[in-house]
Parts: sequence; C-alpha cells; structure tokens
Amino acid sequence: MIRSRKAAGLAVLGLVLGAAASWADSYRVDADHFAVYFKINHLGFSHTYGRFNGVTGSFTLDAATPANSKLELTIDANSIDTGNARRDAHLKGPDFFDAKQFEKITFKSTAMRKTGDKVWEVVGDLAMHGVTKSITVTVNQGKEGAGMQGEIRTGGDLELTVKRSDFGINYGAGAIGDDVKLMISIEGIKQ
Repeated sequence: MIRSRKAAGLAVLGLVLGAAASWADSYRVDADHFAVYFKINHLGFSHTYGRFNGVTGSFTLDAATPANSKLELTIDANSIDTGNARRDAHLKGPDFFDAKQFEKITFKSTAMRKTGDKVWEVVGDLAMHGVTKSITVTVNQGKEGAGMQGEIRTGGDLELTVKRSDFGINYGAGAIGDDVKLMISIEGIKQ
C-alpha cells in the first residue's frame, strides 16, 4: 500500500515536472525599457529621427515548442516624438498617421520559430493607418535572468524597414523617403 502511494506520488510528480518543463514563459513588456525609434530620409539631405513614447505589449516564449510562442505590441500613434512640436503635430495629422482616426499601431505574431540559439524569426500582422500587412522580422534575444528587484527578465532587439506607402501614407512622396527604418528594443518581465 505504501509502495503504491509512493509510486503514484512519483508518477504525479513526474507528470507535473514534465508539464512544467514544456510550459511557455509569459512576459509583460516593461514600458520603461521598450523603445521604438525610426529614421526617414528628408529631401535626400539627411535623415529625420524620432521615437514613439507610448508603447505596451506582451510576449510568450516557448523554447521547447517555439510554435507556441507569440508577440503582441501596441504603439500609441499620438506619442510620436521627433523633438519638434510643429512637425509632431503634422505627423499626427491626416497627412501622415491621422492619429485621431487611427490611434494605434499594432503588431501581432502569427508564427514564431527559433533560427538560432537566441534568434527568433517572427511572422505577424502589422496594422497601421487602417492597413494590415504581414511582415517577417528577426528578433535577437538578449539574456534571461534576474532584474534589480529579483524579477525574471528577458528581451531583444530588432530592426526592420517598412514602406509607408504600403500603409497609405503617401504625403510628400519624392521629397520624404518611402522607406522607414524602425529600431525596436523590447524588455519584458516574467509573469
């Protein structure tokens, strides 16, 4: 009787540990350590740089079954910041982001796979200015470990280029570049 209880207990423990090993880790994006920067050509003379200050998101990483991983990001279009209030107001207006009508820029992964030890290929839907396009990005994952308060963190960086005309943002075509380079750094706290 005691042996069968021990065996049953060990079997349950084995199932729990086995299941735990396959559980995915969920993270809430730390807005204080999440940056979205961009650059775009201006008249062929130079580049204009900016950032978005209002960002939220979450991601799940499952190293054992990468297909179970996911990434969701939301950017507040009204949070655009180029360091020039007049330009920012124009960018928020109908010529560019039309942020009153299209307040959010979102990305939702549809597939993720590991292509290296700390490298992920992420396919997902980028929605901006009322248009949704499927894009593929490479995320270089940083370290995983304890933060300053003992919380578990990980993150990563990615760069991509999008054509603003693909999203119906055509103002100033020819003078202002069509290619917008995005540089994104994400850090998340394990939940």
